[in-house]
Amino acid sequence: MTEQRTRRRVRGGGGAARRAERTAVRIEAAKYIERNIPNLEMLDEAALQIIEHNAETVLEEIGVNFVDNPEALEIWRKAGAMIDGERVRIPRGLARKLCETAPSKFTQHARNPERNVEIGGDSLVLAPVYGPPFVRDAEGGRRYATMEDFTKFVKLGYMSKYLHHSGGTVCEPTDVPVNKRHLDMLLTHMLYSDKPFMGSVTEPSRAQDSVEMCEILFGKDFVQENTVMTSLINVNSPLTFDSIMMGAMEIYARNNQACILSPFIVGGAMSPVSVMGTLTQVLAECLAGIAYSQLIRPGAPVIFGCFVTSIDMNSGAPTFGTPEATQILNGAGQLARRLNLPFRSGGGLCGSKLPDAQAAYETAHTHNAALFGGVNFMLHACGWLEGGLVASFEKFVMDADQLGILHRLAAGVPTDENAQAMGAIAEVGPGGHFLGCEHTQSNFKEAFWHTDLLDYKPFETWEEEGARDTVALATARVAKLLTDYQQPALDPEIAQKLQAYVQAKKDSTPDSFL
Repeated sequence: MTEQRTRRRVRGGGGAARRAERTAVRIEAAKYIERNIPNLEMLDEAALQIIEHNAETVLEEIGVNFVDNPEALEIWRKAGAMIDGERVRIPRGLARKLCETAPSKFTQHARNPERNVEIGGDSLVLAPVYGPPFVRDAEGGRRYATMEDFTKFVKLGYMSKYLHHSGGTVCEPTDVPVNKRHLDMLLTHMLYSDKPFMGSVTEPSRAQDSVEMCEILFGKDFVQENTVMTSLINVNSPLTFDSIMMGAMEIYARNNQACILSPFIVGGAMSPVSVMGTLTQVLAECLAGIAYSQLIRPGAPVIFGCFVTSIDMNSGAPTFGTPEATQILNGAGQLARRLNLPFRSGGGLCGSKLPDAQAAYETAHTHNAALFGGVNFMLHACGWLEGGLVASFEKFVMDADQLGILHRLAAGVPTDENAQAMGAIAEVGPGGHFLGCEHTQSNFKEAFWHTDLLDYKPFETWEEEGARDTVALATARVAKLLTDYQQPALDPEIAQKLQAYVQAKKDSTPDSFL
């Protein structure tokens, strides 16, 4: 764990020094999670083989559509697929064979090398919410997101100890033209955080802008030889790959940048209602998309993605934190590992309109499912509200606090001599207590995970301090983190070049809000 501290001036003396230590601003960043616990294997071998067989049947007999993309059709034709209009039928085994060149894990580099993350294997990288057009906080309620909101979220992400990644479109700043907002968002990630980040995927030229800005930040040769972005490529489920997303993926693959190839499925609407049927479709879509990335550039880093939720059959609204979603997440993780690929799923997903009990229940179910299901890259780890329509400041810090539990659970149970505590048991003996024993005194600071948000005080103290609920505590936490925020250092020349690039790009084209 790395730590940057800024100490306030205080008078000397032991008491003053201890008070200064307690009140010093600390910017802490936990290393990405390395699991020391087994994954939950929910499906047996027979079920996995059925899904794999059926997915190959889907690719060979039903096929997938690559729409408005004649170049992709020609690439597939040369690879051995059957092309009928925009329909691509992939012979059994071809897509799986092509996926073999994708790396099983890779390092995404941050501008601060201490923040580099490894994606794949036993790792778990946590990234914030992605994509909401609305934001919510206790003061302003629900409203369209602005660039100011976006910047606040990036700062909160930088200040959040258990987040390893700055993310991408943490919210959609609607006060900036559509064709230019990606420039402002990328610049904000680069200037206000030194954690890894995501590139733009909303148009191929914006992906190219992302690459060029990274070449300014990291150096052109470094970008071509290393992965500095991980970006989200959604499939238009069922079985459709559009030219916008595929065009962005082509840019990233050619430049050695990672893509999350992720079906976007609401079960019952965009896939069958059954777990086995949905997993079959997920695997077919991932096989086709990842195989295509390898046709563009063998060895291009890619992540097997799975975003699946179910639908409320009464209202038509998506539902989260359900048992079926957990089953699909776990099954998809098993399928990804059989392909020897990194796996993306999970997050702080919920359908609640407020950061309330429903939000907490549904988020906790999905966080735990992702941890035990072998997820390597968790997008939406904090801040998600209202089915992904809203990024909530209060829920961001509530979720970010709870991510510390995932770190502690993933470490497993220590079994060394200190953990066995035989000396403590002997020292206390029958009828005593352990509060003052040597083992407790030596270990109490790190023995139990400690929240930075929730209230464990006695009732009387809690009442005297205003009887604040969790949302009120979270509001105060947001304010404190933003007050304590300190911008990470960046070479002024690089910052100027980035700002000049963004301005030149903006000046070269008229604004568009479409």
